[in-house]
Amino acid sequence: MKNRPLRDRLSFAVAGWQAAWRRERSFRTQVCCAVLAIVALLILRPSPIWWALIVVTSALVLALELINSALEAVIDRLHPEIHPEIKAAKDMLAGAVLAISVAALIVAMALVTTQAPALLGELATWQ
Repeated sequence: MKNRPLRDRLSFAVAGWQAAWRRERSFRTQVCCAVLAIVALLILRPSPIWWALIVVTSALVLALELINSALEAVIDRLHPEIHPEIKAAKDMLAGAVLAISVAALIVAMALVTTQAPALLGELATWQ
C-alpha cells in the first residue's frame, strides 16, 4: 500500500469519509455542525482570521472524530467483549473529541460575540 499514486491515496481518504458518514452518527452530526459554521461565516462575513479559526477547528473536530471511529472499529474487531482497559481507551478517545469540540464551540461563541453587533447594526439600517 505504500508509495501509491496521489489519486489512489485520495480515493482511500474519500472512502474513509464515506465509511464514517455511513457508519457513524457522531461524524454526521459533526459534519452538520461544520456546515452550520460555514453558513455562519457567510452570514457574518468576518475577517479572514475568523475563517481560518473556524475552518481549522472544524477540521480538527472531524479529524479526531475519524480517528476515534477508526480506533474504536479496530478495538471492537480485535477485542469485542467488554474489558475495563478497552473501556478506558474508548472513553479517552471520546474525551479527545469532546475536548476539541468544546474548543470549537468556544471559538464559535467568540465569533458570534465579536460579529453580531456589526450584523445587527447592518440589519437596523435596512429598516
